[in-house]
Amino acid sequence: MSDMKLIVAGAGGRMGRTLIRAISETPGCVVAGALEAPGSEFIGKDSGELAGLPKNGIALSADLWDISKGADAILDFTVPAATIANVAIAAQRGIVHVIGTTGLSASDNAVIRSVTQRAVVVQSGNMSLGVNLLAALVKQVAKSLDEDFDIEILEMHHRAKIDAPSGTAYLLGQAAAEGRGVDLNQRSVRSRDGHTGARNSGDIGFATLRGGTATGDHTVIFAGPYERIELAHKSEDRMIFARGAIKAALWARGKKPGFYTMADVLGLGDK
Repeated sequence: MSDMKLIVAGAGGRMGRTLIRAISETPGCVVAGALEAPGSEFIGKDSGELAGLPKNGIALSADLWDISKGADAILDFTVPAATIANVAIAAQRGIVHVIGTTGLSASDNAVIRSVTQRAVVVQSGNMSLGVNLLAALVKQVAKSLDEDFDIEILEMHHRAKIDAPSGTAYLLGQAAAEGRGVDLNQRSVRSRDGHTGARNSGDIGFATLRGGTATGDHTVIFAGPYERIELAHKSEDRMIFARGAIKAALWARGKKPGFYTMADVLGLGDK
């Protein structure tokens, strides 16, 4: 089979540049396009050079329709508005859409789901192997322990991150909710301030820290009577997300249209 031709969305950003480097190190795939927002200072620049590599001849463009001709997939770690703009074009072109964008609203996710009758989408709040294995463990522990054990999720990211809680924290919260058989939207507590009263049994709490250059630390705490269980994952480099996204794209090649997650990619899903 020929190399899989991948487009990198947000190719001028930190994650985009990491994706370009990761693709260059991964057998079986090549950079086929580099997308940036209209008006970006990086339009026209060589994507390899921006990523600290030799020139690869792939210049950054704002025209996804043009650069997606002949491509196989797009790797999308951008912002919600950009991802939603990319969804329709990726579906129309019939290319795999790997979405690692966080901060998406319920309506954004509905738009993404709407194309999966005719397109392949792989979406996750975190693309790393370790985090998705952690989510599977969290679901199992939550299923095994009753509401005597309170669930709290603590996350820390770099000072420039613009959404909170992180997509990964939400992924872990969803895993805990599924384990407990509850609706996360009904049971989550996103902030506490002032005189809040006692904690409600069965709630799933979130705490957010921002600062420095942390790429992502997450801890799920099960706090019971006289004991605590803590499950944690600490990210040391964005390369783990890039490699996971590439793995997802390669896995999704040739799959029937549908909505998939990293749990499916790793064989942890129910499908």
